[in-house]
Amino acid sequence: MLLECCVDCVESAVTAAQNGADRLELCANLLIGGTTPDINLFYRVKKKVAPYGTKINVLLRPRFGDFCYSEDEFEILLADVLLFREAGADGIVIGVLKEDGSIDEERMALLMQAAGDLPVTFHRAFDVTVDAMEALETCKRLGVSTILTSGQKASAQEGLDLLKQLVHEAGDICIMPGSGVSSKNLPQLLECGAKAYHMSAKKVVDSPMNYRREGVPMGLPMMSEFVLWRCDGEEVARAKAILEKAGE
Repeated sequence: MLLECCVDCVESAVTAAQNGADRLELCANLLIGGTTPDINLFYRVKKKVAPYGTKINVLLRPRFGDFCYSEDEFEILLADVLLFREAGADGIVIGVLKEDGSIDEERMALLMQAAGDLPVTFHRAFDVTVDAMEALETCKRLGVSTILTSGQKASAQEGLDLLKQLVHEAGDICIMPGSGVSSKNLPQLLECGAKAYHMSAKKVVDSPMNYRREGVPMGLPMMSEFVLWRCDGEEVARAKAILEKAGE
């Protein structure tokens, strides 16, 4: 039973590792679903979690939004695969779609070739494909090791029926439920039969800033500039305990 935690900063990475995460999915901008992290963030996280033996998969996503990429965006993806492979990532997390909602098998094959021996996770682009079972067969042909999916619903709990079907049909591919996974719904999610689960376990903490000029948003107007998203170590520990008991 594997627990993967999605993190976008050093503090969250260390917290997740300390509390039992087997693997990290490292990204930037978790608030918008994650984008490609800075290489120096990767190096810092790698150094900090090394004492815990926690593996690091790197999410590669050049921008917010859909997964139908321009030629320039694809070339950036390709270069990032090579960059993080050379930097010592334990795995790559990617996903590219065509305009019709199917997996772009040709481009994915090029990315996987660049990844070499690194295991590749097809991320939640899977959840917006036009046909989940057809996408699964494409992933099999490509040699994808893991599919991160909510069962094509807003949350893994809502997508439980499809998750069960995917696990049954997956063959050698690891189906890893993600989106809204928590210690509260993990016992129910275990019914799908998956052996790996993905969570962010995020909590909102107050910024250390004392002086605060309100009404000057730097990004999303609906979000305060003075809150930080961090990993909740206690929640990670609770989820890990559930998975350990289930694996006995």
